[in-house]
Amino acid sequence: MLDSVSLDQLRTFLAAAEEGSFSAAGRRLGRAQSVVSQTLGTLERQLGVQLFDRSTRYPALTEAGSALLPEARAVAGRMDSFKARARDLAGGLEPELSVALDVMFPIHVFARAVTDFQATFPHTPLRVRVEALGAVIEPVSGGRAAFAVVGTLPLVPADFVQERLLSIPLVMVAAPAHPLAQRTGPIPRADLAEHVQLVLTDRSDLSLGKEFGVLSPRTWRIADLGAKHAFLHAGLGWGSMPSPMVQADLAAGRLVELLLEDGWPEGNLLPMLAVHRKDMPPGPAGRWLIEQLKDTVNRCPGHG
Repeated sequence: MLDSVSLDQLRTFLAAAEEGSFSAAGRRLGRAQSVVSQTLGTLERQLGVQLFDRSTRYPALTEAGSALLPEARAVAGRMDSFKARARDLAGGLEPELSVALDVMFPIHVFARAVTDFQATFPHTPLRVRVEALGAVIEPVSGGRAAFAVVGTLPLVPADFVQERLLSIPLVMVAAPAHPLAQRTGPIPRADLAEHVQLVLTDRSDLSLGKEFGVLSPRTWRIADLGAKHAFLHAGLGWGSMPSPMVQADLAAGRLVELLLEDGWPEGNLLPMLAVHRKDMPPGPAGRWLIEQLKDTVNRCPGHG
């Protein structure tokens, strides 16, 4: 019976254990809950042990299930490595490279790396999606992008490989005529809360119910960083921006930096990562571009 245990059964076991329910595992795997339940029941009969306690609302790992979980992860991981190695040995380039890029990432750094990419892979089309928050991760999770460049928010799935690229300094700003820009010295949060905060919002549902750097109950949600920039210029509110994007505005007096009395809730440095699924690592062109991004960051002054 043990010889008939399949990799698909192990992946179903992992999904159910990591998601905490059979229905969530089904959504992750694109299957009906009944199929997940049947697959796990068959696996338990083949193994001769019960993996989940089904007596409560949500299935919980039994002692045997907890003991076998690391082994299942190791087997699945070795198979992922085997498939990645086989693909590398085949030596074929991707017919097209799709990348999801966080809107916070310095576009001139990315453009410089892509210039080198074009020279090295002239016949490989490049598709770039520029998004924010969870919408950067979603194309990779769905297999529509080879990798993403994303800020380190608690949205990156645990089964993603993460490689650090650089850190982006953030700055709170407002237009010179905004009431907060008239203040001298650090501004208490209670005063910030009296004014509209312009907040970058998510086109996906991954950050639903989560807030990042929101300090005012009065918010305007904007899904485009360029639009947020324009709204700040117009004095429609205050908010954070990547420092490289507003340095010219600050120097020219078009925007004013706001100093916070209690500092930033999560700090004002946003580390940026290249991330991809463990079971779908980038091919030769994607792997090359990630390494080129790292090299370009090291060659660009002011980043690292």
